[in-house]
Formats: sequence, C-alpha cells, structure tokens
Amino acid sequence: MFILNQNNSIANQFLAELRDIHIQKDRLRFRKNLERVGEILAYEVSKALPYTPSSITSPLAKVETPLLKEQPVIIAVLRAAVPFYQGVLNFFDQADSGFIGAYRKESDDKIEISLNYLAAPNLTGKTVLIVDPMLATGKSFIKSIDAIKGHGKPKQIEILSAFAAPEGIKHIKENLDLPHRFWIGALDEKLNQQSYIVPGLGDAGDLAFGPKI
Repeated sequence: MFILNQNNSIANQFLAELRDIHIQKDRLRFRKNLERVGEILAYEVSKALPYTPSSITSPLAKVETPLLKEQPVIIAVLRAAVPFYQGVLNFFDQADSGFIGAYRKESDDKIEISLNYLAAPNLTGKTVLIVDPMLATGKSFIKSIDAIKGHGKPKQIEILSAFAAPEGIKHIKENLDLPHRFWIGALDEKLNQQSYIVPGLGDAGDLAFGPKI
C-alpha cells in the first residue's frame, strides 16, 4: 500500500488545504486540490505498471525510451470523484474511462450503498484504476468492482483515494478476490458513528459541488 503523506512533499500542502474548514469554502480551490492529488497518485501508480522499449525519432536522432505497455482503464465513482478523476486522467490521457453512480442510503441507523448508473468499456485482462477521493467503509468500492465484473474480469485493480480509513482498507482486503493495490493520499484514524472518515474532510461531493437535498 502506497501512502502519499508518509513522506514530506508538496502534496501535504494540498491534502492540508482539502481538510481546512476555511479553505474548503472556496469550491474552485477544493476541486483543484483534489485534481492535484489525483495527478500525484496517478504518477505514483504509473511507476508500478509494465513498460516496453520504444524507438522515438527526434529531429536529430532516434532514441530508445520505455513507454507504457498498455493503457489502464479509469473508473470514476460519481459524483465526488469528478475532480479527482480528472487529475488521474490528466496523466493517463490516452486511457479509456468508465463511470459508476454510487450513493449512500441511510435508514434505521443502517447505511447501504446504492448503484444507479454504470458505463464501462471491456475490462477483460485490463488494469483498472478505481478512483474515489474517500475510502470510508469500503462498501462502495466492493459493490462497484462487483458491478464492473459484468464488463469482463480485470487482471489488476488499483484503488486510488485521497483519504482512507483503516476499516475500509480492511473490508476491501477481506472481500476483494482480484489482485489489488492501494494508492492513498492519507490513511486517517478511523470512522465515526456516521461512517465518515476522522479527521477526514467532511463530504467531498458537497464541498466540490454544493449540498444535496
């Protein structure tokens, strides 16, 4: 598991601003910081993917350079993932994409994950990047991955989140039967009784796009 904030870098500035209750009031800046963290995690993921030698012709000579052997497929979990997904797409700009509409349904002190939209390309034998800025319970990730299996069985799942809770990581490890790795901006302390990440940042979708009714 890769955890971005375990090392000092400018990424810690972006993660800190995402949490800050004063800076959060600026929706444009909040979305931009999510995009930046998405870009940084995409770069880190790129180091772990397979490459193949390629010959490139410059105006002066040919040069050998390793290029991605195959583009991954990026799956965004809507709606909070949109700016985070854009950051990942900025770096994997030739990748195919898919989209899942997932939301939390709360009733009688029970939280369920509802999926109401799925569009994805053929995923057979592909490396799939599931991007969602918040990995809380992990249930939406598992439900999303189960849903995309209808489009073919991926060979590898890369899970990208800006903030994660240990409970969500544990749930995914116990319930995901495909090879997978985690790429996390910050691994936080715990979930609260409402299954929000602590210290976290609140509701990423509301902060990016406004409150739901």
